[in-house]
Amino acid sequence: MTLTDLLPADPDPDALFEAFTTWTAERGIELYPAQEEAVMEVVSGSNVILSTPTGSGKSLVAVGAHFTALAQGRRSYYTAPIKALVSEKFFQLIEIFGADNVGMMTGDSSVNPDAPIICCTAEILANIALRFGADAPVGQVVADEFHFYSEPDRGWAWQVPILELPKAQFVLMSATLGDVSFFEKDLTRRTGRPTAVVTSVQRPVPLTFRYALTPLHETMSELLNGGQAPVYVVHFSQAAAIERAQTLMSINVTTKAEKEAIAELIGDFRFAAGFGKTLSRLVRHGIGVHHAGMLPKYRRLVETLAQSGLLKVICGTDTLGVGINVPIRTVVFSALTKYDGVRQRHLKAREFHQIAGRAGRAGYDTDGYVVVQAPDHVVENAKALEKAGDDPKKKKKIVRKKAPEGFVNWTESTFDRLIAAEPEPLTSSFKVTHSMLLNVISRPGNAFASMRHLLEDNHEDRASQRKLILRAIAIYRALLAAGVVERLPEPDEQGRIIRLTVDLQFDFALNQPLSPFALAAIDLFDLESPSYPLDVVSTVEATVDNPRPVLSQQQFKARGEAVNAMKAEGIEYDERMELLENVSYPKPLEELLQGAFHSYRQGHPWVDDYELSPKSVVRDMYERAMNFVEYIGFYQLARSEGLVLRYLADVYDALRHTVPDEAKTEPLQDLIEWLGELVRQVDSSLLDEWEALRHPGEEGQVEVRQPAVPAGVTRNERAFRVLVRNELFRRVELFGRRAWNVLGELDAASGWDAEAWQDAIEGYFEEYETLGTGPDARGPALIIIEQEPDVWKVRQIFDDPAGDHDWGISAEVDLAASDEAGSAVVHVTEVGAH
Repeated sequence: MTLTDLLPADPDPDALFEAFTTWTAERGIELYPAQEEAVMEVVSGSNVILSTPTGSGKSLVAVGAHFTALAQGRRSYYTAPIKALVSEKFFQLIEIFGADNVGMMTGDSSVNPDAPIICCTAEILANIALRFGADAPVGQVVADEFHFYSEPDRGWAWQVPILELPKAQFVLMSATLGDVSFFEKDLTRRTGRPTAVVTSVQRPVPLTFRYALTPLHETMSELLNGGQAPVYVVHFSQAAAIERAQTLMSINVTTKAEKEAIAELIGDFRFAAGFGKTLSRLVRHGIGVHHAGMLPKYRRLVETLAQSGLLKVICGTDTLGVGINVPIRTVVFSALTKYDGVRQRHLKAREFHQIAGRAGRAGYDTDGYVVVQAPDHVVENAKALEKAGDDPKKKKKIVRKKAPEGFVNWTESTFDRLIAAEPEPLTSSFKVTHSMLLNVISRPGNAFASMRHLLEDNHEDRASQRKLILRAIAIYRALLAAGVVERLPEPDEQGRIIRLTVDLQFDFALNQPLSPFALAAIDLFDLESPSYPLDVVSTVEATVDNPRPVLSQQQFKARGEAVNAMKAEGIEYDERMELLENVSYPKPLEELLQGAFHSYRQGHPWVDDYELSPKSVVRDMYERAMNFVEYIGFYQLARSEGLVLRYLADVYDALRHTVPDEAKTEPLQDLIEWLGELVRQVDSSLLDEWEALRHPGEEGQVEVRQPAVPAGVTRNERAFRVLVRNELFRRVELFGRRAWNVLGELDAASGWDAEAWQDAIEGYFEEYETLGTGPDARGPALIIIEQEPDVWKVRQIFDDPAGDHDWGISAEVDLAASDEAGSAVVHVTEVGAH
């Protein structure tokens, strides 16, 4: 039975509350006082600001709110700051209300968008509010993690619905809101509804705090022996989390039986080389790692093992502060400082409470524990004092260790202050953009009056409002000059005095906002050119978000190569350093794309809100003929695998949905298929989720399968042919660079060691001066593939300068081994002239 089955015929407050509490009672759930109070206020029609500790059941209040709106025929929206939380809530609400009643909109995907309950990112709802104003079809807003209101770049999206949706009922939720008296008065003034503030300092699971002066290994042993696991050790960098997990391998964390249970649950899960092998060793020892840079499948594996009670220790970053799905009894802070992108600073009270609040599991634990490690030098000093005992002479001889230079210290008093401190007050982060003006202008009515309301009745102080007004005037004039909007001599039938002269797709500012530019720029290229597929890829790559760790490593490697080249040329140090300033990561077509972007901007001034960023990651991987594991190893990106995969998946999705069918030539379609299969073999869950959301079942049921082992790589013949061609062409490139040692590492198992490759390379270059490796050299005309049931026989022909095409590499491709490995398994059989 879903909660929908209990909808009362007469949705008065008493009937709604009784129906909801009947449903919770049937599930053995007894509402906490704060939950009960919040649900009673919601069914009575009040706005609710719910500020209660983590683990106090705010999600259940949200369910009660959606139930109330559904019974009253009002459309409700659940918003969250990140897509992963939106997706998680979407599937939870489907189980509660049924698939027909729940939809999702994230910018990446949209499913059942006309449903009465919508899960979406905060930006989606903000743009709906801007597009439709007070007439928006929004009856209720449940804003989770409302403390994001203070985020400098994104806080506007939490503020706009409050400003623009006076007919809606609001439920604002967070564990760390601080003083909310301003919002209480503001919501009541704007909506005409009473606003109830429901707070509780009483946690369902009380917390015990401790400041540890023992080394972390000893602290962890105490916690594990004292039955205080699972323990989440919080770090403020991914590198530190992984390093700590590896050092904790020396502790006996799990029993032999538990290790056997872990191995059984892992089953045939595929761990890739690099970080995957490291994680495999760790989890089999009962230690997990969890951070945003991991592959999704690895994060889910850690969560699954933790939920099964099999991981006693998890080392991760502070991402657990935003809805991480891991049961935790004890949180250990490795530090009370973090680098915020500008400087190393102490944690804010909100950050501390957000993380500490994850300790203690309602329904599992009677207590939660929060432990803060003292700085290493303080621990060493405490140990020396303990060793000296009560002997004053020994104490006097102790040379106290000082903090490292530049170290931002924390003490027990820092810890005590954070425990006692209320979260900092939320501060407004309103801003004006081209997309805001375009959305407001597109709605019926007087756009000037609507913008005046937004600019003069937001939460900023008057001085900031004046700056926003000047910014809005400048944007409006640019839109007018570009002919994107026009003044009307008199109001039209919908009361507009200015109107758009262009069609504005609903999500133009949400999902790859520069996609329309990419679509226009593709027309610049010759479909028959050998470089056409990669030029289209470069155009799309310039419009997606920068994967900063990749670009940083590309620049590092490029500068290293440049230094070696300059040293070989005898360039002096000072000049080398000056020249290095101009060495960056690869930016294909930069001049052409920036010129086209400048022209496009004249007629589409709203793109000024975004930055075109030429780069080469997909193109670089393809031109180097590398698979995912090789690329990660080449640039030393093991800690950022998840980010790299997300970027590849975003480019793949953009290529599929931005490039029109008539522009998808056979070579480009091959490349797109190759990229999709590459992503799928690394971690199929991203693409599986997209497909499930875009193509729900016959009854609208959305089911996301997330298998540990993806389907065989050979089943997609088109993509597999590209993988095979890439494997062979990589050997051609290495052959051309005379890199016989690298070739020997690749093919020693096939009998082609470095010496054999050296002989072949010297034989070729005795006949020819060069070897072509451009677009023609890697084209399908120079590769022959004979397909047999279990093996493909391949001949990669060399592009020699004479055009003889007699030299080449012959190989066999083992199909069964390829399916097991998730990549083309190639065995070289011959290198030479035919």
